[in-house]
Amino acid sequence: MGRRKNTTTTAPNTTSSEVVPVGRGGIGGYLVGKMLPYTAPWIGAATLPPLAGLATNTMWGDAPLSAGLASAALAVGGAGLTAVTWKATPAASKFGQFRRAQATASVAAGMGWLTCATAAGPFGSPLMDAWLIGGALFATSWNLRQIIRNGASGDVATEENAGGLGALASAIGWEKVKVKDAKGSGKGTVKADLEVTGGGTIPEVQGTSGKVAAALHVPPSGVIVTPDPDNAARGTLSLRVADLLKDGVDFAMPTALGLLPDADIPLGLYADGEVWAINPFAADILQHVLVMGVTGAGKSELLRALVAHLATRRKMTVFLVDLAKGRQTVGHIADGIDWLIQDKKEAKRMLRSLPAAIKARGDVLASEGLDQWTPDSSLNAMLVWIEEAADVADFDELDEIARKARSVGIWLGISLQRATWTNVSTDVRANLQGAMCFGVNEPADAGFCLPDSVTDSGAVPSWGAERPGYAIATGMGIPQDRWTTEVRSGLTDREELAALVAAGASVRDPLDSATATALGQAYAQRTHRGTNRLTPGVPAAPVAAPAAPAPYPVGSAHDETDDDMTSSEEESAEMELQEAYDEVMGAIPADPEPDAAYASLRLEDDVPDVDADGEMEFEAAEVDSVTTEEARHILYLELDGWVRRGRLEFEPADLIPATVAAQRKRPWMQGELKRLTEAGLISRDAHGSYSILHSPLQPA
Repeated sequence: MGRRKNTTTTAPNTTSSEVVPVGRGGIGGYLVGKMLPYTAPWIGAATLPPLAGLATNTMWGDAPLSAGLASAALAVGGAGLTAVTWKATPAASKFGQFRRAQATASVAAGMGWLTCATAAGPFGSPLMDAWLIGGALFATSWNLRQIIRNGASGDVATEENAGGLGALASAIGWEKVKVKDAKGSGKGTVKADLEVTGGGTIPEVQGTSGKVAAALHVPPSGVIVTPDPDNAARGTLSLRVADLLKDGVDFAMPTALGLLPDADIPLGLYADGEVWAINPFAADILQHVLVMGVTGAGKSELLRALVAHLATRRKMTVFLVDLAKGRQTVGHIADGIDWLIQDKKEAKRMLRSLPAAIKARGDVLASEGLDQWTPDSSLNAMLVWIEEAADVADFDELDEIARKARSVGIWLGISLQRATWTNVSTDVRANLQGAMCFGVNEPADAGFCLPDSVTDSGAVPSWGAERPGYAIATGMGIPQDRWTTEVRSGLTDREELAALVAAGASVRDPLDSATATALGQAYAQRTHRGTNRLTPGVPAAPVAAPAAPAPYPVGSAHDETDDDMTSSEEESAEMELQEAYDEVMGAIPADPEPDAAYASLRLEDDVPDVDADGEMEFEAAEVDSVTTEEARHILYLELDGWVRRGRLEFEPADLIPATVAAQRKRPWMQGELKRLTEAGLISRDAHGSYSILHSPLQPA
């Protein structure tokens, strides 16, 4: 015979959603299981009093003196036991108060009956009557309590401030706080609903999170109180009672090569074991990110994981600025970085060229009918990551980039140890709406990075460098109810990431031509070039500061030089160029006085006019008259010569020889610099120096 299969049916008087197993126990077993909790009070009332009364009466009831002394002792003991019951029973809620009264009355009645039964015997009248009536009332009252608590369907109802939470509430002054529905997740966390009464507020409860952490012996960040956005009297209490991440988190490999930028980027795990992922390019608004934490807190580990993921994606380009330890941090994955910058001048060039690129990308998106970047665009998404940004750019530059870059698909990341106003202005911070705050030494430092709503809840990573990789993260597509949950980034392996980035070369797209062209000479002459599907296996150029430009004569025809010259022809041309340069320079006094007009010439727009005596002017050499076009060509040749030799920064005074050769004066040079700036060929910084974005003789 085959085995008998278990079946299920719905028992009478149960809800249809409650399925009762019909197997070995059947419906009878189910009913017994349901009734058993209600029989315990009846069994206790039926057996304990007569047995205890019979025992005490047998021992001391025969002699009047013994019976009297025993009864007195039992009376005193009963009073003490009743007091202990009242004191020990929690009563932080109305239901708890009822439970306290019921337990105390039961103990008092039982001890009173036992005292009388010791002297008179348990089975005589009226003690027998009292036992039968009182026992029945006792058992019935406890059955009613169970029914009220559990409900008719048998589901466990809510108890407010029950058990340990009730004792905790009394210990820390939460008399006006109701703790309800405390449930463990099974993943090291316990959550409960909070409700304040009697004029209390959730911010007041948040202020006591430190006391709760101390009472429970958990880290300060292990107690989080989050307000309910829809009800000011309610909130959520989250307790992290176990650390599931202490043994480390493995690096999460990409699910596939060639994903688009708007796919999730898994970076680690939450404290409850769920995957921590960000998705900045899929959010309604691209949120730039501020990363903060002390040395050793884990910022570099996170950066490596992030770059490795993005280096395996299509339509994605990474620029990274790290003046301190760029190769040490990301050298093994540098091929996945299109532009790795370790030179301060080159970093400034890149940042100064970004506004032009932002404008060009905006024009492309407009022509494509897109309000903001999406994968449907012909443009690559971009990550521009800057370590210690205060050492690289002024606040105005960063503010402009942060404000304008998000809609054109440029994601800005700024990483530093402390984001104080001296390192990042409040305007820049306002545009960095995403945050990853690793360990900080002072709790107040977290306020420079994280939103107030997060730090107020108690989510403050004030563990310094003691817990590397742990952080609090907000924005960038992270659900808001996850902002207060601790995360830990994955641990990376150098060889594993290097192999991953090498494999990604087959799918990485080069930077789109519109952006590359707009970035101009700074991008074309970058010292590091990552690899992509068009240049597989090509090693990246070593990162080094550009060589100092060689002297270049004004007025030469370098732009017309034949690249196929022989070495002797090149030497002859160089000699001719040097002679022309010497001739021009000879028109200027060799050793000008310190107060000579061009010795310290600065070309700010608001300099005073030239006076009638000719002071502040400089005399041009006696040469033939030069037309406006010829004068501009002389100036452009000087700038083009610098570009060809890798020099992209200059001071206005550096153009004095070209201005003299062009038979022009300071106001003309100022006007030409303004024209070139407006044309987007050069840019001027706050200190009066200039960067060449495009050669005037090689327009974009």
